[in-house]
Amino acid sequence: MNTRWLLVIFAVLLTACSSTEKKPDELTEREYYSDAREALDNENYMIALDRLNLLESRYPFGSYAEQAQLEKIYAYYMTADLDNVLANAERFIRLHPLHTQVDYAYYMRGLATYEMGFAFVERYVDTDMAQRDPEPLRDAFNHFSELLTRFPDSPYVADAQARMIYLRERLASHELVSARYYMKRHAYMAAANRCAKVIKHYQKTPAVADALAIQVEAYRALGMQSDADQALALLTLNYPQHAQLVEGEFVDSGLAQVDRRSFINIISFGLLD
Repeated sequence: MNTRWLLVIFAVLLTACSSTEKKPDELTEREYYSDAREALDNENYMIALDRLNLLESRYPFGSYAEQAQLEKIYAYYMTADLDNVLANAERFIRLHPLHTQVDYAYYMRGLATYEMGFAFVERYVDTDMAQRDPEPLRDAFNHFSELLTRFPDSPYVADAQARMIYLRERLASHELVSARYYMKRHAYMAAANRCAKVIKHYQKTPAVADALAIQVEAYRALGMQSDADQALALLTLNYPQHAQLVEGEFVDSGLAQVDRRSFINIISFGLLD
């Protein structure tokens, strides 16, 4: 047999082999899932998402459909598509509330909300995060809290708790920023109320000590000496090393005295009053 015939036979065999290979739209449910898992293991997340989406669309009630939905949440997270992480996690919770792994969807919902809140600040804002809208972080805290309430034995509880501790500190810091803002504008009762919120809802955070100190100044400015004395007593008892306590005496920060001039005086550079 000459070389030409060998080449022809080899080409025919290659064609036969290639014709037996299945196209993506011809795969079985198990093959779709197997391809997706292999892609995830190899960190080929876009390929994994393609296979998982095809699996779900072609076999929506198959034996791998629910697991595929969970794998999609992970794949979207690894591609930093947080909007889709949140959407798919919420969808899974709604469709499969009794699934044995639904705690994972609760956790990823909280994690996506958490990272979206911080990602927005880091991308668009240079100022201290405590000054920004705390709503996304409050949502993340509530999502993690729901995970802890519903699934106290979940393997994701430890991480959720650690993130909640940090979120409480950030939310408390935001309340302090608001309290200082009100103090500078002589809205002393509003400032005292913000501090009361910190003391009540964010105990054991570093913000509590500063909240008590601001309350002392706010109540003194309002002439509410009894309330000021009570706030000072709590500050002295629980935080004796606070910067505004010097040799047992409370040192005013000056927040209550910031710029008492009228608006006309300010814009005229002191020429008018």
